[in-house]
Amino acid sequence: MATYKSVMLVDDNEIDNIINEKIIEANSFADNILVFQTGQEALEYLKGNENEEALLPEIVFLDINMPIMDGFQFLEDFEKFSDTVLGKCKIIMLSSSISPKDIDRAASSRFVKKYLNKPLNARYLEAITV
Repeated sequence: MATYKSVMLVDDNEIDNIINEKIIEANSFADNILVFQTGQEALEYLKGNENEEALLPEIVFLDINMPIMDGFQFLEDFEKFSDTVLGKCKIIMLSSSISPKDIDRAASSRFVKKYLNKPLNARYLEAITV
């Protein structure tokens, strides 16, 4: 299994974040895990570290259904970032949604590399190559 330097979890559900963080840790998937409960906080982190490539996550696990800013709204703002951010940060939608509309919409974004259903598990992590 690949080990990444840093990954980001963006999910309004604190329990999901804790579970996913533990799965990432248990599988030694990433050295550092950034956890945000809102899309805005995650975008602010990326913006604040846009010129510090070493601080940017290689993978962003992004939930779709969040209040205020959902995962698709996050993507709209994300695509405005510099090539540094867009080149380093790969988005993986991690959602409980099984809606074909959500799955198709995620697939239509050039920034979304995979669509996974919650919760994360070792098999999902093994299949991630970005």
